[in-house]
Amino acid sequence: MSDIIQLLPDHVANQIAAGEVVQRPASVVKELLENAIDAGATNIKLLLKDAGKTLIQVIDDGKGMSATDARMSFERHATSKIKKAEDLFNLHTKGFRGEALASIAAIAHVELKTKEPKEELGTCIKIAGSKVISQEFISTANGTVLAVKNLFYNIPARRNFLKSDTVETRHIIDEFQRVALAHPNIAFLLHHNNNEVYHLKSSNLRQRIVAIFGNKMNEKLVPIDEKTDILTIHGFVAKPAFSKRKRGEQFFFVNDRFIKSSYLNHAVVSAFDGLLEQGAHPSYFLYLSVPSNTIDINIHPTKTEVKFDNEKALYAMLRATVKHSLGQYNVAPVLDFNRDSSLDTPYHFNGKSTAASTPKISVDPNFNPFKEKIKQGKDFQFKKEVKNESWESLYTTSIETEQEQQAKLFEHQEEEKTQKTFQIQKKYVLSSIKSGVVLIHQSLAHQRILYEEFLESITVKDANSQQLLFPVKISFSSSEIEIIYTIKTELESAGFSFDEFTKDSVTIKGIPSSVTESKIGIILEELLNDINLEVPDANYSHFDTMAKSFAKTLCIKTGTTITEKEQENLVNNLFSCKEPTTSPSGKSIIKTLKSAELDKIFNS
Repeated sequence: MSDIIQLLPDHVANQIAAGEVVQRPASVVKELLENAIDAGATNIKLLLKDAGKTLIQVIDDGKGMSATDARMSFERHATSKIKKAEDLFNLHTKGFRGEALASIAAIAHVELKTKEPKEELGTCIKIAGSKVISQEFISTANGTVLAVKNLFYNIPARRNFLKSDTVETRHIIDEFQRVALAHPNIAFLLHHNNNEVYHLKSSNLRQRIVAIFGNKMNEKLVPIDEKTDILTIHGFVAKPAFSKRKRGEQFFFVNDRFIKSSYLNHAVVSAFDGLLEQGAHPSYFLYLSVPSNTIDINIHPTKTEVKFDNEKALYAMLRATVKHSLGQYNVAPVLDFNRDSSLDTPYHFNGKSTAASTPKISVDPNFNPFKEKIKQGKDFQFKKEVKNESWESLYTTSIETEQEQQAKLFEHQEEEKTQKTFQIQKKYVLSSIKSGVVLIHQSLAHQRILYEEFLESITVKDANSQQLLFPVKISFSSSEIEIIYTIKTELESAGFSFDEFTKDSVTIKGIPSSVTESKIGIILEELLNDINLEVPDANYSHFDTMAKSFAKTLCIKTGTTITEKEQENLVNNLFSCKEPTTSPSGKSIIKTLKSAELDKIFNS
């Protein structure tokens, strides 16, 4: 038997390695931004075209590289961050695996321009599919400019797996926000298709959070600050009143590196115990500093999952710190044994006796409930008017004959005979059909009805729009404004009319006729959440996402009582739909029980 095991060619091995490091354009953005930070940059610019599919360019004013280092940086496992295995457990930099640039160069056209401040000329290297096209000396600014063009140009199958531009842009913005929040002392600029999305100046942490998530975030923040021998915690949590239905603004940073940890998230949520509504999630921006030898960050290629030596101690301290801050800033109730008791009494009662006086009771000895007061002119007289027949009338008016009671009973039975639907537990509608009964989920059924109505009005008919008497201004973060602007045309087709877009707000002057003014903010927020959760695919338009989101927001909710007439309309409209059996999200709406199944239940 001949030998069958052989070494892979370098370009194939590089493409396989790239699959671990580069999953989508956002992966490239993360690696390049982290390299710029490790280079000591104070100003970093990120330029994008077509959600990074056509161009990702990062410009920094860091220390740059020599001609030899520039060429070596594209070799696999080439790094300046570690020299021996022990260094892996004492890391103070971002990129250390030495795979990022080699992996990126294997699947894209890359152009690198770099120059050290002490040198007169810099270096320009062009690479395509791991092959060096050219290397030459050029005149360029101090620092590094790295452009990644035509991502996955030589792996079309991987490129086809990318989502729509809106979704990919959302992922890039998420990575950008994480890096920017971890380093508020560095100025960042983000442009997408020549539009400025973020312009973040060097600032403190609170200012950076407000700059990213909007001015309204400032009033929501509660500061966190605690220092122990094994852990230092600082940052902010949002007040419980500003909790959200979706997990969004939740950020953990360990030693200036963004991480994901369900264990630590549970510690924060438990600190909010009793302060949040059912299904609500707190927002937080928490920065943990631990000794570098007590954490392992090399367990996942993206380096967002870490292991701690003493997780239980971190959990207890994090929970206690958050709980203490919520109480300290009067967000949660606490007992204060050092308060001045005089403050409990209103100031105008100080020095006065607080003993309660005995109330005075006055009795009218001439009061008679059986006498009727009659006014005659200016004088009053009392006259006894109660007769036997008046007492009898009290009973004759309240007692019904047996025949009348039976007539009412038959009337009620006749009403029940005509009723075709019944609401059960304010959640389901039971309807009778020829072959048995059908049980309908009222909320999912209404979603299906509204979904098909919205989809038809958006794509087939001209959606009816109602103009607002006073335009409504709604605040969003810069990234959310960017998403709304990209789907502006689709929203206008649905009946929305916009007056003005700014970096942190949008003014709406017209809304669909089926939407109330109070629901505008909720609808747009739900729509943004759906887009962020990758509801739209490359094969679907935003129209479908919008119709689903509108239907989910405006449908009858579980726990709502609906009248018999509304029940009948719900059933009739549902069976007029094209797909009455499933909701827009694919859940079952209807459960049918045939007569034979009902008989089996009672005969078993």
